[in-house]
Amino acid sequence: MKEPLTEELLEELLASPSPTKFVKKHHLANQTLSELLNAFLEEKGLARADVIRAAALNETFGYQIFMGQRNPSRNKVLQIAFAMRLNLRETNRILRAAGASDLYCKNRRDAIIIFCLDKGYRLQKTNEELYRFDEETIC
Repeated sequence: MKEPLTEELLEELLASPSPTKFVKKHHLANQTLSELLNAFLEEKGLARADVIRAAALNETFGYQIFMGQRNPSRNKVLQIAFAMRLNLRETNRILRAAGASDLYCKNRRDAIIIFCLDKGYRLQKTNEELYRFDEETIC
């Protein structure tokens, strides 16, 4: 799921004779949250049960998210992102798929979360950092 840079894609799109060919070539269909999460599980060699446990989610609720049967809140998606050890780009992809806003570095809480993602912090350490800055924890 290695993504080309947006600028590279834009150049290719503008040079393309047809948007149809470009869309087909890059498989630009909107993926559901469930599809993305399951693709990341496979790509990273993770077990769903381990991710749900590391995300501190209720087991039933976690499985329903991965099956596409439940729509999680932004915080629940962030819990999964930390459990899967996603980077910022991957985290923003699953946030968008869940209908939530991207992490935004001009927002104090989001900036702390971005920092923690970048440093590879686990969910618990991230919550400790948020608490230290008197911000709402993720869970």
